[in-house]
Amino acid sequence: MPIFQYRGLNKAGSNVSGTVDAENQRAAKLKLKKDGVFVTDLKDKSKATAKKTKSKSSGNNRKVNVTDLSMMTRQLATLIKANIPLVDALTAVSEQVENQFLSEAIADIKNQVNEGGAFHKALAKYPRAFDKIYVSLCEAGEMSGTLDVILIRLAEFKEAQTALSSKVRSAMLYPILMLGFTMILLAVLFIYVIPKIVTVFESSPELKLPWYTIVVIDISGFLVNYWHVLIGGVIVVYLLFQNWKNTPDGRAQWDAIFLKLPVIGSLGRVVAVSRFTRTLSTLLNGGVPMLTAMTIVRNVVDNEVIAKAIDVGRENISEGESIAGPLKKSGQFPPLVIHMINIGEKTGELENMLLQVSEAYDFQVKTKIEGLTSLLEPMMIIVMGCVIGIIVFAIMIPMFQLSSMGG
Repeated sequence: MPIFQYRGLNKAGSNVSGTVDAENQRAAKLKLKKDGVFVTDLKDKSKATAKKTKSKSSGNNRKVNVTDLSMMTRQLATLIKANIPLVDALTAVSEQVENQFLSEAIADIKNQVNEGGAFHKALAKYPRAFDKIYVSLCEAGEMSGTLDVILIRLAEFKEAQTALSSKVRSAMLYPILMLGFTMILLAVLFIYVIPKIVTVFESSPELKLPWYTIVVIDISGFLVNYWHVLIGGVIVVYLLFQNWKNTPDGRAQWDAIFLKLPVIGSLGRVVAVSRFTRTLSTLLNGGVPMLTAMTIVRNVVDNEVIAKAIDVGRENISEGESIAGPLKKSGQFPPLVIHMINIGEKTGELENMLLQVSEAYDFQVKTKIEGLTSLLEPMMIIVMGCVIGIIVFAIMIPMFQLSSMGG
């Protein structure tokens, strides 16, 4: 049934707006009239959403907030669990969701389901809102008749995934802010402060500057005269790096280098393993076949080296072999993960084992982040203090010499 978006006046003469379900525009106006609404504007929301769906494939950059998606998923699961038909549940959810794009998407999905389409196929038309994991789990839920259970798991999975990403971002925020502050402070010193002090030194030809002061002055002169070259060089290097990293070989090489970096490399591996185990556990628990689950999960780890190890594991499974063997041979997964997967395969409890591993590694991520943050904070302060101290020392020594010469 089409959804119409209306604007009008109520009995008190106040402006009102909203959506209404009806067979056609005339039925919508009659329905609103019974509710005491005088319609001033009425549009078919379904057609507008269909147009937006077409434009989405040609560059629509709108994304759905994970919090909104999780809340919507929980609401839909609750309604379906209460034996409310899927179409009615989608209608109710579309009216409650605050995110306009998500609301319009659900309304369009409801229309497709109402016309006999499969729920998961309708979801697949909105990839920016519903990723492959979401669509695959809903497909499994539809086939097994456990859509309400699957939706609850999806909401929990999205929330856990968001919490993990938030921890990583928050850990990097402080060092980035400190680095940015240090760079701004150094730029002010080298470009504005030091050149003014140099004029004082130049006014005293008999003053002999120490070598470290000359180095600081030369750096200042380079930045003043060639700052645009420096910025341009940084931009060019960054673009060349991004271009190389976006190639298949470049991405694989960079991911391999990243995993070998001290501190952040081990953190990146733990995050990737946590994503792998939690996503695979969620997919398998939702009834998604192992081969399909492995195909989906390889894109979640966001590291080509680990993804290739997963690909090898998938090939072994398709040939009837174990998953633990090739993952162990790759050397990319910690022994604990291999051990737990091996036990899970032998006991038939692979989903639960993977979930336990993901929870353990989520805790390890939290611990590593806290340790990294506590280590970086004093290090950044010490480095910043030393750099600024050296610059001040290099400038103050000649100033003292000048004052003694003047005395």
